[in-house]
Amino acid sequence: MVDFILFPSSFFSLTKVDEDLQKEYDAVLSTGLYDVALFGYDKWFNEDKLLVKDSPDEEHMAVYRGWMMKPDQYERFYNQLLDKNIRLVTEPEQYRLMHIFPNVYERVKEDTAKMEMYPLHSKMDVEQLKKSFGRFMVKDYVKSVKGTEFPRYFDQGITQEDFDRWMEVFYKYRGGLLTGGICIKEFLDLKRYGDKTNEYRVFYINHEIATICRNSGQGSYTPEPPKELIEKYRYLDSPYYTVDYAELEDGSWKILEAGDGEVSGLSENQDYEHYFRVLYQCFR
Repeated sequence: MVDFILFPSSFFSLTKVDEDLQKEYDAVLSTGLYDVALFGYDKWFNEDKLLVKDSPDEEHMAVYRGWMMKPDQYERFYNQLLDKNIRLVTEPEQYRLMHIFPNVYERVKEDTAKMEMYPLHSKMDVEQLKKSFGRFMVKDYVKSVKGTEFPRYFDQGITQEDFDRWMEVFYKYRGGLLTGGICIKEFLDLKRYGDKTNEYRVFYINHEIATICRNSGQGSYTPEPPKELIEKYRYLDSPYYTVDYAELEDGSWKILEAGDGEVSGLSENQDYEHYFRVLYQCFR
């Protein structure tokens, strides 16, 4: 049973939750189902020192809700929490599987975009990429740099010189957050309803389909992913993960991403208290 939630503290105070997670923290407390502890954000993420406020006297099975960590850092986090009587539901290898998309790619590749992987800072032959992909996008093993001037995708007009220049921009934006290597992914044409795409985030908790939520600001009139597609990915090798699905222009559906549930955000209009009640039931 999971009856304990761990949040990062505010950067400025170990006694207050991270301001961006206040809504989740309040929802957890309002359920009355969990004990809650905070760990020092600044000390952990900047100094690799783990300070926990209100750690339990006896071991509790717990869920972490917070920010992404690289897999090696998460493994240290997991092991140090054991010394403080906190056992996270997601073990380090399970985190590594779901947080690093290339690790789970073989399990989902028939329902996701074609992808190739390359080492960081390797020289990629653009002409070869253009033979493999009509259009393609770039990310590292975890994240892209959307929301910047970096192109959403590259097409057949890209030259080697321009691509190399853009990759320098990519490395600048990802900086110390760079994880794993480089993914070259087929660019998918997503269906639009007005100016919104139709994307959904599904939380799988203890191999139950826990929540299915709109995840791109679209209206309530848009169709959900097919039930058989959602059901197909209930049994990946983790107790707590997400899969993001999107409708394509032709009405078919593809997986966009997968992720570890602990570091996957809730959707904008999701009922947070309901989410934590569902989490509690799934882990009973």
